[in-house]
Amino acid sequence: MASKARLVITAVVVEGRSPAEVARTYGVARSWVYTLVGRYRTEGDTAFEARSRRPKRSPNATDDATIALILELRGQLTEAGLDAGPDTIRWHLEHHHRIRVHPATIYRILQRHGLISPAPEKRPRSSYIRFEAELPNECWQSDFMHYPLVDGTDTEILSPGSMTTPATRCGSARTSQSPAKSSATSSALRQQSTESPRQR
Repeated sequence: MASKARLVITAVVVEGRSPAEVARTYGVARSWVYTLVGRYRTEGDTAFEARSRRPKRSPNATDDATIALILELRGQLTEAGLDAGPDTIRWHLEHHHRIRVHPATIYRILQRHGLISPAPEKRPRSSYIRFEAELPNECWQSDFMHYPLVDGTDTEILSPGSMTTPATRCGSARTSQSPAKSSATSSALRQQSTESPRQR
């Protein structure tokens, strides 16, 4: 684009050709030819440089007053020991100030002002390994619940329905068992849950 601008300006200023003729020759709008020539006469050689088409100001950008209010709410909620996340700040903005801002926008504002601290201790989703069966009936999944006995002993009760349905995917190794082992575990736990504390 810079080279075409140089050709257009040279054709009009140096060669003395008309803007209409130059526009037809180079396949550009005549108004752009006038703009280039006017820019060259005002700025000189900098008119040959490519210009960014990015608008100077975004019409949908959050105004400075709202940004200041978001930062103020963040400080107030944090000082009071309350949750100060984007969703909480959005709720306060909407219910107390009649301002609607998306939580993602609030998050970006907080991050831009250094109020979002990274949490490297959080485990990324990509690190989780799913246990998948390669063949049908190879992996069985069992559902269980914790139930305290009279003496406070914690027991795990298997769901009878889960023992009859094979799963193609098992969410964790703890609930992934072979059919024989699942059946034996189910019987043992049912027997344990029916025994009294004195019998054990």
